[in-house]
Amino acid sequence: GGEGRQHHLRHADPQHGVPTGVSKVGKTSLIMSLVSEEFPDDVPLRAEEITIPADVTPERVPTHIVDYSEAEQSDEQLYQEISKANVICIVYSVNNKKVPLILVGNKSDLVEHSSMETILPIMNQYSDIETCVECSAKNLKNISELFYYAQKAVLHPTGPLYCPEEKEMKPSCIKSLTRIFKVSDLDNDGILNDKELNFFQRTCFNMPLAPQALEDVKNVVRKNMTDGVEDNGLTLKGFLFLHTLFIQRGRHETTWTVLRRFGYDDDLELHQEYLFPLLKIPADCTTELNHNAYLFLQSVFDKHDKDRDCALSPEEVKDLFKVFPYMPWGPDVNNTVCTNDQGWITYQGYLSQWTLTTYLDVQRCLEYLGYLGYSIICEQESQAAAITVTRNKRIDLQKKQTQRSVFRCNILGARGSGKTSFLQAFLGRNLLVSPWSYRTTGVYSLWHTPAICFAMQKYIYFDFLSEEDLACDVVCLVYDVNNPRSFEYCAKVYKQYFMDSKTPCMMIASKSDLHEARQHYSLTPLDFCRKNKLHPPQPWTCNTVDAPNKDLYTKLTTMAMYPHAKLRCMCTCNRCTFCICQNILRSQLLTNIKAKFYSVVLNRLHDVGAYLLADEECSLIQQVHAISNVEESIYMESSVQPYGPQARHMAQADLKSSTFWLRASVGATVFAVLGFAMYRAILKQR
Repeated sequence: GGEGRQHHLRHADPQHGVPTGVSKVGKTSLIMSLVSEEFPDDVPLRAEEITIPADVTPERVPTHIVDYSEAEQSDEQLYQEISKANVICIVYSVNNKKVPLILVGNKSDLVEHSSMETILPIMNQYSDIETCVECSAKNLKNISELFYYAQKAVLHPTGPLYCPEEKEMKPSCIKSLTRIFKVSDLDNDGILNDKELNFFQRTCFNMPLAPQALEDVKNVVRKNMTDGVEDNGLTLKGFLFLHTLFIQRGRHETTWTVLRRFGYDDDLELHQEYLFPLLKIPADCTTELNHNAYLFLQSVFDKHDKDRDCALSPEEVKDLFKVFPYMPWGPDVNNTVCTNDQGWITYQGYLSQWTLTTYLDVQRCLEYLGYLGYSIICEQESQAAAITVTRNKRIDLQKKQTQRSVFRCNILGARGSGKTSFLQAFLGRNLLVSPWSYRTTGVYSLWHTPAICFAMQKYIYFDFLSEEDLACDVVCLVYDVNNPRSFEYCAKVYKQYFMDSKTPCMMIASKSDLHEARQHYSLTPLDFCRKNKLHPPQPWTCNTVDAPNKDLYTKLTTMAMYPHAKLRCMCTCNRCTFCICQNILRSQLLTNIKAKFYSVVLNRLHDVGAYLLADEECSLIQQVHAISNVEESIYMESSVQPYGPQARHMAQADLKSSTFWLRASVGATVFAVLGFAMYRAILKQR
C-alpha cells in the first residue's frame, strides 16, 4: 500500500480449516514483546489494539495491530476483523505438531491459463505444503478434490514419512517400518515369504493378496532393486522400497494404515494406549501370564534361538530385543534366572524372567509384549488378553484352595547369614562350581516348572519393613549356625512382624557344614520354633560338590500353596496334620480296637464253619434213612431226634445271623483300609 495507508494485522490459528484463534500459542506475547521490546511476565487474554506510527517503521507506513482471543471474541467478530484486514498472521507453536498446508487457487474460471507452474516451485520449497489445487466454486471444478486433499493431509500427512528434498523416507519412518518388518518375520530369517506377506496383508488390510498380486509386487521390487527379493521372499530393503514407492506416488494412506495398525501415532511414536492397555487389578490380587501368552513367548524364543541349543546367547538376546527402543534386560538377569554352562539364559530362565516381570510389574510386561507385537501376532484386541488376574488371596484362604501358579517368598536374615547362597542354590548353583559376589544387595530369582512358579526376593532388614516387603506367601528366615548372634536377628523379625501373621514361616539353619555355635539368645533355635509352633530349623548348605538339594524349596512351595493346612513338613513336630494323624494311627487305643476287631472276626468265622459242618451231617443222615422205609418211619416217629427238623431250622437261623455279621465286618474292614489308603495317597501327593 502507499504512504498513509494502514495495515491491519490479524492473529489467528487454523483449527479444522476455520481461522479461529487457539490459546497458548503466543499471539499476545508477540504483540507485547514488539511494543515493550521484552518478554512480558504477565500475559493477558487479549492485547489492546495498537497503532505503530509511520515514522518508526522502515516503510514509513502506519500499522494497526488487532489481537484475537478465542476466550473473549466470537467467530463472527473474528470474521469482521478479517474482512477489514490487509494481512493475517497465522501463529502456531512450533513445539506442537505442524499443521499441513494446502495452496488453493480459486476462481480458475476467470483466467484462461493455469498458475500451477508458478505454485509448484513454492510447494517444492516448503515441506509444510502438502499439495496445490486449482478450483472454481462457480463451475464446481475440483471442489470435491479440494476437501479430499484436505482430509488426506490431516489423516495421512507426508511430513513425518518423507523428505522431499532428499527424496527418501525419514529416519523415524525407516525405524518404525523396520520394527514392523521384524515383528512380521515370524521365522526370523530376514525374509517375508508368501505366508508371512499374506498374514501381514490380512492383519493390516483385512484381506489376503492373490498369488498373482504377490508376484506382481515382488516383480516391481526386482526391477528396481537387486537385493530386494531373496529366496522368492521380500527382504527388509525391498519392504522399505515398496513404502517409499507408495509415498512417492501419493499413496500415503497405505503406509499410514500399516503404521497405525502396529500402534504408531502421527509422530511415529507408539501410542500409550497401545503400550499400556487398561487392566484393572483389585487389591490382594496378583497377575500371571496365561497359556496363550506362554505359547507366544515360546514362539519368540524359538525364532531367535538360531543354534537350537535351548539357550539365548548374548547376540541372540540382542537380536530378540531389536524391536525395543531400549535394552530391557541387563547383565544382572543372567544372575537371577537359570543359565547353561556358558552363562546363557536357558528356555526355563527366559520364561521365568517373563513370569517374574508379570508378577512384580505387570505394566512393564504389557509394554514389553506391545513391542513384541503380541496383539498383532495373536490377533487380540490388546496385550491385556495375555494377563490373568487372580482372585483375592483372602478368598483362597476361605475356600482352602488356590488357582494361582506364582507364589512369592521373602528371604530375611542378617548380613552374611547366607541369603544370597540360598537364592543361588535355588537356581542349581553351589559355592564350589559357581561362585558369586556376596555384595549383591537384592536378588530376584524364579523357579519355573510346568505347574508352578516360585519367586524369591532377598531383603536385608535394618529397622523397618514396609507393607510391600511383608506382602508375600511364605517367609524364609535364614541364620548362620556358625555365627552366635545370627539367630537373634531372625527371632526379632519373627516376633515383630510374623508372630500374629497368617503368613507361614520357615527357619533355615544356613552353613550347616560348619561348626554349630551356641546362639546368644534366651532360647535355642529348636526351642524357639517349638514355642512358636514352627517347623524345626532346617539344616542347609551350598558348600557341596553336587547341585544343592531342592527339598527345602519344595517344602516352601507347599507352605505357600497350602497355608491353611499347616503342612510345614513331613516331620515329628507333633503339631502339623501329618504328625497328628500318625500319632492317632499308632496310638494304643487304636491298636487295642484293631486287635479286638480281628478277634471278633476270627470267632465269627469259626462259628460259621461249625454251623456249615452240622448242616452237612444232617443232610447225609436224611439220605441214609431214605433207603429203608421201615427205618425211616421209625426214625420219623421217634421223639428223640438229635438232628431233626427243629435242630436244622435253628442252625439255619444262626447261619443267617453269622453271615450278616461276617459281611458287616468285612465291609467295615475294607472301608477302613480304603480310607486309610486314600488318605496316604493324598498326603503323599501334597
